[in-house]
Amino acid sequence: MKNYETVFILTPVLSEAQMKDTVGKFKQVLKDGGAEIVNEENWGLRKLAYPIQHKTTGFYQLFEFRAEPSLIGKLETEYRRDEAVMRFLTTTLDKHAVVYNERRKKGEFNKKKEKEAAK
Repeated sequence: MKNYETVFILTPVLSEAQMKDTVGKFKQVLKDGGAEIVNEENWGLRKLAYPIQHKTTGFYQLFEFRAEPSLIGKLETEYRRDEAVMRFLTTTLDKHAVVYNERRKKGEFNKKKEKEAAK
């Protein structure tokens, strides 16, 4: 099994319930394929760097998971079939990226911001 990270952007015209249902659908695709979800982050509604389908914002969602390589094709096919998905990116994580993600989740990279906020 390999480590992967996938980020997808959902159209901003979805309601909160529709967004959660769509995210749940992709989470279920991963679980049905035997993936172990390591981390899940909802980044919320964010401004896009450039317009996509005449929209300037989108709901960002990240999944970090361990799975067999054959599952990636199935997941990306589901992304392409769903009209709510504007963009997606799935990457393989090497051992350094896995360590970095663990440190990021613990908050090791926000020390300066925390010190400045305390002043």
